[in-house]
Amino acid sequence: QFWCCIGVLFGLKSDHRFHLRMRCPFDPQHGCQRGRPPMNCPKGGLYFTLKKKTPGMSVTVSPCNLPIEWSLAARTLKDNPFKSLQSTKKSTPEVWWRGPSTEEKIHSFSGNSVNTYTGPSSPHASIYILRLRSKQHSSKTTVYLHDGTGSSGAFPLLPKDSRVHTLGVGMTSVTLNWSPSPSLISQKGYEYCVLVNSKNNYPSMCAAQESIRRKIEDIQNRNEKKRRMTPWPILKEWWWEQWDSYPDPQNTDELEELQCVCKGAENVCTVSELLPDTQYYFDVFVMDKLNETSMAYTGTYARTHEEARPDITTLREGELRWVNFPDRSFNSEQFFSFRPRGWQQSGLLTLQSCGGDEKVKVTVSNKGQVLETQKVGGDLLQIWLQGSPSYLIHLEREGTPTKKTPVALPAGLTASVKMQTSSAYHKRGVPSLPSTLQIKSFNKLRTCNSVTIAWIGTEERSLYCVYRRKLNSREAESGKVLALNAPCLGPESRSDTERVLCKYFQELNPRRAVTTAVISGLEPGMAYVFDVYLMRRWGIPIKYTSKMVKTRRDC
Repeated sequence: QFWCCIGVLFGLKSDHRFHLRMRCPFDPQHGCQRGRPPMNCPKGGLYFTLKKKTPGMSVTVSPCNLPIEWSLAARTLKDNPFKSLQSTKKSTPEVWWRGPSTEEKIHSFSGNSVNTYTGPSSPHASIYILRLRSKQHSSKTTVYLHDGTGSSGAFPLLPKDSRVHTLGVGMTSVTLNWSPSPSLISQKGYEYCVLVNSKNNYPSMCAAQESIRRKIEDIQNRNEKKRRMTPWPILKEWWWEQWDSYPDPQNTDELEELQCVCKGAENVCTVSELLPDTQYYFDVFVMDKLNETSMAYTGTYARTHEEARPDITTLREGELRWVNFPDRSFNSEQFFSFRPRGWQQSGLLTLQSCGGDEKVKVTVSNKGQVLETQKVGGDLLQIWLQGSPSYLIHLEREGTPTKKTPVALPAGLTASVKMQTSSAYHKRGVPSLPSTLQIKSFNKLRTCNSVTIAWIGTEERSLYCVYRRKLNSREAESGKVLALNAPCLGPESRSDTERVLCKYFQELNPRRAVTTAVISGLEPGMAYVFDVYLMRRWGIPIKYTSKMVKTRRDC
């Protein structure tokens, strides 16, 4: 690599790459005033000569990071340069340059893409001059000379259609394809590399590497903490080593946005782990690993899709809802919204699991802020809602679905969670629950056609309803009968003919909050299952544990 100050001539050899840096501003000691563009400085540039009878030549110039201007001219000397050498101590290039001559401009180009001049050699030219100028700041350029009319073979070939095409765009991935390079079809030692970034397309691999170099320098100048960069394992291999050696950069977000992967001979690539709703630029390079050269396809860009917005179901006041998670989904989730009535903006959310061992989590949030997170189980869960005009309720099943079938409802439906939301106008907290949900029966009070049961109530005035069901002899002998009435099933699952009585009860002293009921009209020597439901103004009904009692056979 060379630091190019105009005023110095460099020789260019055939079939050799010449790495050139043009630094601005120029050092005054080389005869250039600081800040002047290169073309305003004294004579200089790159020169080369061709052997006699060379039919043609090609010159390839590859700008790295910034647009440049370059031109190629053929200079013909009027005098024999070797005669001048005998009378002076000047070198051959200086004699060629400063001696009387005529100059013919052959080719010129301006831009940041790779450009190649291919043409016949000049029969009268003594020397060829290649001039380069950086339009903006310091820049880096690679120059390659080949003498002859055939292909140099130093650069991979591009197909006629050198565009990168987008096959599919997802939320976090993009699938690309491109026409195969003739170099990969006919020979080995070539591969494709795909570069992804969120800034812009790069016209060459050198431009991408130079961009990384500048970012590394910026990071080091800001004295950031040292962290190793992991997203660039490919750049530290053979095609990185041909450039400058820089210390390992630190692992920052600025460098992580650049991703590169080499795909071998495959011309289809799916880039994953992208951010949703973000525009990305994709470049494909065909790499010659032997000559350490590359050619760039015409890059493309695509914007990933937005994150899928979940369907949110609005819950009505006091609505009892059965939530079902399909068995085919491993991480099912459902979203609900609720707006409490009244200026207090308070309400009660009650949930109960019906799925046996199924693990369900509920998260309540408002405007992205999580207010409550709880596990939903077989026991009644009460969440007090207060202080927000609306709430987002997120139910999520965790882990692998259980093999157990959710509870069957009267209408033939199945459910995993039972849920209800109610506005609470005057309450200031979660309603109290009974200290125990056990039902007690009194053996001494059993008769042939009646039994007496008791249960614990609360200090709040509530309605309690008692249901009964007569068992056949097989059910009475089986211990599985109690499993037929799951805790989440309420009065809605029972027939009206099974309801025995409903009564209001309230006791301010929790220790004395016991109420009884005498159930008559029973048959002698028969087994009955009794269920008690606590009917509340807010929240789902609470089911007490089922109790089986037998009437006396002989009285």
